[in-house]
Amino acid sequence: MPTSPTPATATPPGAAARVPQGERSRAMRARLLEATVDCLVEHGFAGTTTTLVSQRAGVSRGAQLHHFPTKNDLVVAAVEHLTEVRGAELAAAAHALPAGPHRTRAVLQVLADHFTSPVFTAALELWVAARTDEALLAAVGPLEQRVGRDAHRVSVEMLGVDESRPGARELVQATLDLVRGLGLADTITDDSRRRAGILDQWALVLEERLLAEPRSTDPRSTDPQEQP
Repeated sequence: MPTSPTPATATPPGAAARVPQGERSRAMRARLLEATVDCLVEHGFAGTTTTLVSQRAGVSRGAQLHHFPTKNDLVVAAVEHLTEVRGAELAAAAHALPAGPHRTRAVLQVLADHFTSPVFTAALELWVAARTDEALLAAVGPLEQRVGRDAHRVSVEMLGVDESRPGARELVQATLDLVRGLGLADTITDDSRRRAGILDQWALVLEERLLAEPRSTDPRSTDPQEQP
């Protein structure tokens, strides 16, 4: 006699789609951080509240407080998170940079794009708020220093600068100060046309001062036409 097929073991509803707790927690944290950055960009620091962030992220207030007990904890973590994401994007952009005479200008464009991105706007809100908030400043200060070091290192690598040359480090830092200032101007009005012209000229300065072969200081290497 044919045997009856063994009935399949019933699977509890939702068991096949069950996500590990750790993964769910990381996903929830990521949603909170991304929602915080969006709120900082759209509403500023003062208008960003933990209630608004939790609503935007689709997360309960209790879950939000579990991950980030205070607003300061939330906004600092959000800017740090997005800064790391943008850092990875900068590294990827560095690999796609062209070789040859247009590389310097392309590097400046990558940096300018970074300082006109949402992460810069969100960070700017955080820096301004930290100026008059000692607790926030204590958290923001070390983050800003680390971000500054990373930006300088990436800029040196992208430009191919030899920092042992006199003035090289200062010119790289001046480049970062320049694009940061242009990014600040862009938060008020669309400054793209003026920014492009400034970057064109600054690329010429960098190529002349940083990338050209250094002149020899050996008096024996003077131009023969200048010798008696």
